[in-house]
Amino acid sequence: MVYRQIREAWASQEGYISELMRQRMREWRKGPAIVRVEKPTRLDRARSLGYKAKQGVIVVRARIRKGGRRKERPSRGRRPKRMGVRKLVPKKSIQLMAEERAVRRYPNLEVLNSYPLGDDGQHHYFEVILLDPDHPAVRSDPELGRIAEAGQRGRVHRGLTRAGRKSRGLLREGKGAEKVRPSVRASRGERE
Repeated sequence: MVYRQIREAWASQEGYISELMRQRMREWRKGPAIVRVEKPTRLDRARSLGYKAKQGVIVVRARIRKGGRRKERPSRGRRPKRMGVRKLVPKKSIQLMAEERAVRRYPNLEVLNSYPLGDDGQHHYFEVILLDPDHPAVRSDPELGRIAEAGQRGRVHRGLTRAGRKSRGLLREGKGAEKVRPSVRASRGERE
């Protein structure tokens, strides 16, 4: 009941929530890009993605700049089409970049999932749920314990989180998605 009310309030972005978020983003802009938070800002979203208020589970807020890749314009030797300045867009999403940066700050932890908080004129803000795979409370948990398996080490850098699977095209199924599994390179015939 409470989670549904929180979800509806976030979805409608009523006056007090949008004003509160504007105030918070003004403060977040002045602080560090990656910062650990005591509890999730969007409790309903965090719980739906697997967050539990227990030892070994932490939440990190990440700030990522908006826009595509910024490149300097070459001073000479190319026609404008080959300058390589405009329309350079990375294949991975801003959310995946936020997850990667959070795990670089906390190298002993693994990313469980992440969700957006909002954006202002310059930045996107995300909260990333991180787990300590060596913590007994995480290892003994039936839902979170799978992160402690050896195959899950470095999962964010191998595109195993939801944001990573989306950028790899693995959220599509059925007709039109035949060549995305097991990977785009493997289905191109490069693996023999």
